[in-house]
Amino acid sequence: MRKEDCFYLGKIVKKYGFKGEVLAKLDTDEPELYKNLESVFIAIGNNLVPFFIEKSSLHKSTLLRMRLEDVATEAEAEAILKAELYLPLKFLPKLSGNKFYFHEIIGFTMTDVNYGKVGVITSVNDNTAQALFEVENEGKQILIPMNDEFIQEVNRGAREIIVKTPEGLIELYL
Repeated sequence: MRKEDCFYLGKIVKKYGFKGEVLAKLDTDEPELYKNLESVFIAIGNNLVPFFIEKSSLHKSTLLRMRLEDVATEAEAEAILKAELYLPLKFLPKLSGNKFYFHEIIGFTMTDVNYGKVGVITSVNDNTAQALFEVENEGKQILIPMNDEFIQEVNRGAREIIVKTPEGLIELYL
């Protein structure tokens, strides 16, 4: 399994007890969707290694407590501490309306209701205080804040996102 075919689910943040159980911080607004998983991919080095989950439950509502097959000691749990968890893309719940996954909109055309065609979304930068659409327009990069008030429509069929940005924002980049 390749990372490109998966989505980031979360990270193992600490050991739980002395029998190899671990706690994972899930990167989701709905952790309850993932409490009955059969398996998970764990990033070890450059590889995604499948692990079967013997038992799991939500811990303090945001952490997933897991007992993994082949992880039975504190030392084995220590070895996967801080490792990232991944699941195949097919496990993502379908979104509709103006909700979307970041990976889903790469390659979509962005159109502004006032400006017209802005360009093609090349990525999403979520390393800033506000997530940003990175849009390519004839070799220039345009950064558009990912703000619910700006997003007018997500048209999956046409692979287009229609936005209404503040006057002059797009022109700043061109």
